[in-house]
Amino acid sequence: MSPQQLSPSVRRVAIVGGARIPFARSDGPYATASNQQMLTAALDGLVERYGLDGSGAVGEFVAGAVLKHSRDFNLARETVLGSKLHPSTPAYDIQQACGTGLQAVVAAANKIALGQTGSAIAGGADTASDAPLGVNDSLRRVLLEARRAKTLGGRMKALAKVRPGHLVPDIPRNAEPRTGLSMGEHAAVTARAWGIGRAAQDELAATSHQRLAAAYERGFFQDLVVPFRGLARDQNLRPGSTVEKLAALKPVFGLGHPEPTMTAGNSTPLTDGAATVLLASEDWARERGLEPLAYLTAYETAAVDFVGGDVAGGEDGLLMAPAYAVPRMLERAGLALDDFDLVEIHEAFASQVLATLAAWEKRGLGTVDRARLNVAGSSLATGHPFAATGARIVATLAKLLAERDAPARGLISICAAGGQGVTAILERA
Repeated sequence: MSPQQLSPSVRRVAIVGGARIPFARSDGPYATASNQQMLTAALDGLVERYGLDGSGAVGEFVAGAVLKHSRDFNLARETVLGSKLHPSTPAYDIQQACGTGLQAVVAAANKIALGQTGSAIAGGADTASDAPLGVNDSLRRVLLEARRAKTLGGRMKALAKVRPGHLVPDIPRNAEPRTGLSMGEHAAVTARAWGIGRAAQDELAATSHQRLAAAYERGFFQDLVVPFRGLARDQNLRPGSTVEKLAALKPVFGLGHPEPTMTAGNSTPLTDGAATVLLASEDWARERGLEPLAYLTAYETAAVDFVGGDVAGGEDGLLMAPAYAVPRMLERAGLALDDFDLVEIHEAFASQVLATLAAWEKRGLGTVDRARLNVAGSSLATGHPFAATGARIVATLAKLLAERDAPARGLISICAAGGQGVTAILERA
């Protein structure tokens, strides 16, 4: 596209609404559900709620998944074709680990801001239950050798190399390729570096469950969550969670060091789920009589060197990139932490949230009032289907801002595998 074809001015991007299915623990109610089936259910909920089933109703659909089968190579487009969204709707995939959902929102927003489309849907899905199992790499090499053979004898000679050990599948590992450590073990290193204690982690986890339960009880999620496969609310939610109950759990990460602090209760479980968000220009929303919940006004990404950087000191821990992204974004926007009415930090681990808050304070951003942090609960209570979390948080925060019925501003911070972070600002004028 030439510069002459671009809109002469940047348009405001509205968050109109969202829809997601309840999140479920892996190997539970969604054990046999695919990424596409879950994402389709979430998308259909959005289409039905906002009457988006006509031709040209939506400019495009952008979504992704982190754990993808080969059949998911065109996940977003296949989801459209199996949904109630019109089949003429263009779609494409995006992936940035746990930041996928928010990056999908950013990608859609950029096109709306530049006038390339009036509306778009962004989202993501992930299933830990239906994770792809790869062919044993040694077996793969034998099969490729057999395929390349020019004669039957050559193929038989190659296949004769197959051994029983080759039949063991290549099972996905929750570990960073560069370090071999799981995300939980990386988080344990960061927790020790920042001196994050067990009691503080358990308190944050208990609060997340209590606030999510309260949000459900007051009907907050009635127009955000679409029932799916027998679930009407997030399966991981434990309304009765308390610091005392969580304190009884045994640590599961950092066991090779004295006094480990991270447990299954203050860490997110493996989760299945999907979420979507409807974004649009103000004109598009106005023409359809839709009131924007909030506006996406800024976003920033960052990455840290979690292999050779200051990992032991905590500065460059695997999940610490938001500690760099948020200061840059606030400086560019001319804002401070005190300017935000609400703050949403993805709770991959309670220790990671607390380390991020400590890093912001160290960088001179100030402190975050806990009464403004994750006020409707977050990932420790809902669960964390990797690519779905960003869309969940955007829709939740947008509605929370709209409820205030006054000018308000919210901050989003999401850490991601690979030492990355995706952050954003939502505002309601």
